[in-house]
Amino acid sequence: MKTNSSKQAGLGLFRATGIYVGAILGSGILVLPAIAAKEAGPASLLAWTLLLVFCTPVAFSFAEMSRQQPDAGGIAHFVTRAYGRRASAVAGYLFYFAIPFGAPATAVIGGNYIAHALGGGRGTALVAAALLLAAAFASNAVGIRMSSGIQLVLMVLLVGLLALAIALAAPFARAENFEPFAPHGYWAVGGVASLLFFCFAGWEAVTHIAGEFRHPDRDLKRATWLTLIVVGVVYLGVVSASLAVLGPALPGSDVPIAQLLEKGLGGLAAPLTAVAAAVLTFGPVNTFVAGASRLGASLASDGVLPRLLARGAGPGEVPTASLALLGVMTLLSFGAAAAGLGDMQFQIGAASACFTAVTAFGLLAGIRLLPARTPAWCGVIVAAAVMLAVLLFSGWALVVPLGLAVAAILAGRRAAPEVLPMRRSKTPTSAGRRETVPAVVRPLGRP
Repeated sequence: MKTNSSKQAGLGLFRATGIYVGAILGSGILVLPAIAAKEAGPASLLAWTLLLVFCTPVAFSFAEMSRQQPDAGGIAHFVTRAYGRRASAVAGYLFYFAIPFGAPATAVIGGNYIAHALGGGRGTALVAAALLLAAAFASNAVGIRMSSGIQLVLMVLLVGLLALAIALAAPFARAENFEPFAPHGYWAVGGVASLLFFCFAGWEAVTHIAGEFRHPDRDLKRATWLTLIVVGVVYLGVVSASLAVLGPALPGSDVPIAQLLEKGLGGLAAPLTAVAAAVLTFGPVNTFVAGASRLGASLASDGVLPRLLARGAGPGEVPTASLALLGVMTLLSFGAAAAGLGDMQFQIGAASACFTAVTAFGLLAGIRLLPARTPAWCGVIVAAAVMLAVLLFSGWALVVPLGLAVAAILAGRRAAPEVLPMRRSKTPTSAGRRETVPAVVRPLGRP
């Protein structure tokens, strides 16, 4: 009876899809269509399409690994199985400590958009950003189930609002706005694609909450398909409408969605745009905080973070200590940016570099964990190669993930004995398949 009650309390398909969609759809869609159009013209639509196609193997690789063994450690857990504790500690640190960089930056982007919609200035933007951050942490403090329910409702409202913007603007679309299609050449599409990855990161966040799914074997893949469809329709719809309706005015616009809404709603567009900005910001921050807080508790259980943070690591529990530490670090980072002591561009770059490295880590683990020479295995190889290439273009921001990697390795030396990578046994099973068995266990710090 207890097991059934626990399952009933888990995440169903639609709540899970709300988490997935919230992890991907973010405030970047508020401004990046204009920035991409400035760099590549209407051909930027190709970059959005290519990234959506590329994200398919990434999404299903993480879904398959999560289905096989749901764990709050997410990517860190997968890397442990594939390469051992030292590597997993590095992956865990990269994700956990990226949140204090990324969350304030994302909130300020949304806050700026809200302030513009309301006619306010920098002070209004900072207040709006602070409220969005507080809402995300408060939502997770009451538990993942309630948090996912709130997010599901918000995602439905968000998708409906963006669909409304597209529908209202459609009568104003002009085919000539797609000419010239590639004013800066097709090479510009590649550069735009690396920039737009900011809008497609997030698949790694949901791996940390796979253990909360009511039916992970069934719902992980279904939620992945639904999310790809929703994200694809929203992104391609918004970008296509922006290009077709705004045309030459799009590259110079800071608020393309607001301008789309204004085509049919006039003055009512401002409050709707403020709502869209709030939801687009709250969604990813809420999801990443949910995943990172559980990851922190899992890392503490493994001894690479203080044991105090392990409180609430079980399914259905609230990792209060880990969540509180994230809140403090995020508050300090936000305060530094608000006071002019921190560079917002540095925060965005650092968070992006960390998330790119984490995604690459997870995909490299998938090469060892997924059955060889299967479609999923081939897909994860391609995805891993592309992610490593993207990481190399992070430039100066690589300093942050490198520093966190060093800290994780030092912390790992004081942790429990290492569980070495999983390897395939050369002894076939009765079904004619090769078993995966753990290698010999040896302490950390030994060759």
